[in-house]
Amino acid sequence: MKFRPCLLVAPALLAAPALAAGAAVSDSAAVHPAAWPAARSPEALTDPSTEARIADIMARMTLEQKVGQMIQADISTITPADLAQFPLGSILAGGNSGPYGDERADGATWARLVAEFRAASRQSGQGIPILFGVDAVHGHSNLPGATIFPHNIGLGAANDPDLIERIGAATADEVAASGIEWTFAPTLAVPQDLRWGRSYEGYAADPALVARYARAMTLGLQGHLTPGQPIPANRVAATAKHWLADGGTAGGVDQGNAAMPERRLIAIHAQGYPPAIEAGTLTVMASFSSWQGVKNHGNRALLTDVLKGRTGFAGLVVGDWNGHGQLPGCTITDCPATFNAGLDLAMAPDSWKGLFASTLSAARNGTIPQARIDDAVRRILRVKAKLGLLGPDPVERGNPQRIGTPEHLALAREAVAKSLVLLKNEGGVLPLRPGARVLVAGPAADNMAMQAGGWTITWQGTDTTAADFPQGQTIGRAIAEAVRQSGGEAVIARDGAWTQRPDVAVVVYGEHPYAEFQGDVADLAFRDLDGTQALLARLKAQSIKVVSVFLSGRPLFTGPQMNASDAFVAAWLPGSQGAGVADLLVAGKDGRPRADFNGRLPFPWPRDARSPVARPLFPAGYGLTYARSAKVGPVNEDPGIDLVAAANADTYLVRGAVPSPWRLNAEATVATRTVDLTAQEDARQFIWSGTGTVAIDGPAVNLTRELDEGFVLRLRWKIDAAPSGAFNVGLGGGRIDIGPQLRSAPGDKVIDTLIPLYCFKQAGADLTAVSNPLRMSSDKGASIRLRDARIEGTGHNISCPELVR
Repeated sequence: MKFRPCLLVAPALLAAPALAAGAAVSDSAAVHPAAWPAARSPEALTDPSTEARIADIMARMTLEQKVGQMIQADISTITPADLAQFPLGSILAGGNSGPYGDERADGATWARLVAEFRAASRQSGQGIPILFGVDAVHGHSNLPGATIFPHNIGLGAANDPDLIERIGAATADEVAASGIEWTFAPTLAVPQDLRWGRSYEGYAADPALVARYARAMTLGLQGHLTPGQPIPANRVAATAKHWLADGGTAGGVDQGNAAMPERRLIAIHAQGYPPAIEAGTLTVMASFSSWQGVKNHGNRALLTDVLKGRTGFAGLVVGDWNGHGQLPGCTITDCPATFNAGLDLAMAPDSWKGLFASTLSAARNGTIPQARIDDAVRRILRVKAKLGLLGPDPVERGNPQRIGTPEHLALAREAVAKSLVLLKNEGGVLPLRPGARVLVAGPAADNMAMQAGGWTITWQGTDTTAADFPQGQTIGRAIAEAVRQSGGEAVIARDGAWTQRPDVAVVVYGEHPYAEFQGDVADLAFRDLDGTQALLARLKAQSIKVVSVFLSGRPLFTGPQMNASDAFVAAWLPGSQGAGVADLLVAGKDGRPRADFNGRLPFPWPRDARSPVARPLFPAGYGLTYARSAKVGPVNEDPGIDLVAAANADTYLVRGAVPSPWRLNAEATVATRTVDLTAQEDARQFIWSGTGTVAIDGPAVNLTRELDEGFVLRLRWKIDAAPSGAFNVGLGGGRIDIGPQLRSAPGDKVIDTLIPLYCFKQAGADLTAVSNPLRMSSDKGASIRLRDARIEGTGHNISCPELVR
């Protein structure tokens, strides 16, 4: 029997199989445009005078200038000076990109950076200014001091289109105040499987509510379009996203496949787009995901025949972060197919230089027809014209004094109060009565990151602090202040410790921040990472009334927590204005509620941890009020599944994220951060400043069934700096030194390293109860970027390296 080497060092698959150059991806499922809702962009977007001006500009443009308009770069990889050589038409600031490398830059600094790019662009490309976009998805959320509104799931619970339009206008005001004219919002996904990590970006499971909100948010951001006139300086371009069915992927997998018939695609996932188009949305963003196995970035039937044809969209179609690179035959620097399918503007944050060169070549040799290039450029210039960027007197944006205004903050507070859903209130423990002694406890009691969630300051939102929003309030501090104002006493203690017995304890807890695929989960169980259940049980054992304020980006199975609580409030991810929570939970001095609960569940609340939710504990639309109460009683505490088996028993790192129930621990001598490897922040970088260990730990799992020949620990990574000595990889107590192999690995490529499980067993591992499935130990100087770590079968017999005893 032949044995392969234990460590396979080979380039990872970064591109799909080859396709004929420039070929549009063929559809694997028939599309019938006549079956789709008919719509049309307002004539104000394509009025004759504007079209004539655009035609005049295009007649004077070179092919290089036209291609430049079709490419968008991120501020972390381009400078204004680069535009002299590369006449790009668009710039974005991604989730972790701040002006001049400062993620916490103020509004004036943002405005200065935008102005520098704008001035540079006017010196090239026929003087056509750049279009600058940013992810302002719940307020101008990249900007400290901005007004941060509840994430969309909370706004869906409010069921108030007028509120949404006002939030859109306030967000536009603050985005424009920093000099920016384009936001990548609103998200019009209709999430069907809450295991999806972007569920909180969707308003509701009801496509009718999403349709109402699509119109309201578009009008709020842009205002009503007027023929021949730009939108006002305090308005910005909206982006209806992500076309299409990103909320309908199988298993709730981010960037996955929506395997459904066309009629369901239309009935559930397309309903938000016609109202947004008819309201005048200037842009639509293509989804990373697929329909019937065809990536949306390359689906001509959906992008051109339906979106630009049947629904009459006359604005520009923009791609997502290097999304074109996922098409068969494409790379992130070469993809004529995406433009031929109907994409107008490719988001190429770090690949723009190569994509510009290859697209220009494809345009010159006819792989991308001239008519397609002209159509894309015309659409882009329409948007720029409507934003007032063309002509001798461009609309000027950039008034930082409009950021975090009192009226915006009051609106956010109103939105928080309207978003809360009361699920339980036994014995009328809420509202908290005047004069009560209140203990505010839990990991999120004074934690701005947990209440704001992802897409706040940084992409994942994990390092947000109260200092980022000095005009905001954490939930705990807001409740404590309201209690004192009503004549009571309040103490904030994260661990629930008290010296004077409280009348009631408000425990604030929930999910930790995440964004996109890093929020994908295997089931709907709430993973109590902070020991909150023990805190609830301790308070109940002390006969203290308990109010749970649960923060999450989706409904989760919380049976044990609900039974340990007298009252339970779904607060979602409310943003910076914690006072909105206090407004509903704390009574006024007269003992009456300051306001009643308005929120209703936008998604069903699960009875157990299984997904999709077949028999909900509470259906969508459920919600109690002070005026209309109901006894809940004990609820189910059985998750209905083996949580360890369901939750990644053999997967420890996925695209840089550590899935539940695992957790990452690193010694002080090992620095760790999220970095790009093959996509945006899809890896963890570990840098050793001294001898130290990185470990992934969790519940004990039995891996003996994986001991068969061919099962391996696969590490997908890039070795930035090889260790000078030993590099020990451990699993279940067994250790193997792969330092020599890493020193011979190519430092410029992503590689796969495979270590058979039986090698760890020979090294002393106990595979019957593995609670540490990955440990990496090295000395000073080693640096790696790890994307994936998992157990998988290969079907091959692989030999072991030298064992570490």
